Amino acid sequence: MQLGMIGLGRMGANMARRVMSKGHQCVVQDPNADAVARMVAAGAVGAASLQEMASKMDKPRAVWMMVPAGIVDKVLDDLIAHLDPGDIIIDGGNSYYRDDIDRAKKLKDAGFHYVDCGTSGGIAGQDRGYCLMVGAEQEVFDHLTPIFQALAPGVEAAARTPGVMGNPSNAENGFLHCGPNGAGHFVKMVHNGIEYGMMAALAEGFNILKHANIGKQQHVTDAETAPMREPQYYQFDIDVPQVAELWRRGSVVGSWLLDLTAKAMAQDPELAAFGGRVSDSGEGRWTIQAAIDEGVPTQVLSAALYDRFSSQGQAKFANQILSAMRAEFGGHAEKKA
Repeated sequence: MQLGMIGLGRMGANMARRVMSKGHQCVVQDPNADAVARMVAAGAVGAASLQEMASKMDKPRAVWMMVPAGIVDKVLDDLIAHLDPGDIIIDGGNSYYRDDIDRAKKLKDAGFHYVDCGTSGGIAGQDRGYCLMVGAEQEVFDHLTPIFQALAPGVEAAARTPGVMGNPSNAENGFLHCGPNGAGHFVKMVHNGIEYGMMAALAEGFNILKHANIGKQQHVTDAETAPMREPQYYQFDIDVPQVAELWRRGSVVGSWLLDLTAKAMAQDPELAAFGGRVSDSGEGRWTIQAAIDEGVPTQVLSAALYDRFSSQGQAKFANQILSAMRAEFGGHAEKKA
């Protein structure tokens, strides 16, 4: 089968390589000519423009966009000028599911098919495969199934759930028709919200382990510092990277996120290469908004999102207000870091 791929960054290029490795043809386009050239060297058909891409594709075309959510509409507007009714456009990035619903209606009115495909797998997906969460018309999903199968990890990626029998389902192979337009990115949105919480739990736990020797440290005794009442209980010099290695084996918190954490700490135990500013690309916010609309409590996911805001410096003014209030009501001088 033939697939067009727009966007050859961290994800798009590797996805195209995986599709080609499964015997499909890829026509690729990216503003970066060097990125296109690298893919041509790997066996893809290159295109310098969206118009050239469309001219090199068989009808009905299936074009996958792997671009940031903020430029999807611009790319769409540029792309459809060169497509024909019946062509399929797939958004594999992290778009807001409500935007998908609106885009699908607009494109359907113009004769095009739209697919929202939440894609998880990161930079390791070329080898591991990608978990795909798809929102689309059933017949369009069926038409694209060979591409989804090529990208997905396959049933061998995990042991079958006890009691599940018969031929493996699409979900067991790593891709799922979640429902109509919007459903794919809705599921991916919640997936990423959960990811925030899991990452935060691991990070906070390792931070407690790192500071388990606080009882050995000198503590300032003044009115602005809570005393360390029982330092004898915090005398542990714990090798945090080795705990990560330990937990990877047999622990109930074992996971790919833990594997990646262990790898990072093995390379740089103090993580000196990182400043600690944790970005959020939108999915966590949208997950919390959906929870509010549904009336569903999400204490853990909300706390993880707000922690990211704090890491970005968005708590600074609030903390200044707190210091100002303490100075006003109690004459407390702010301690310098």
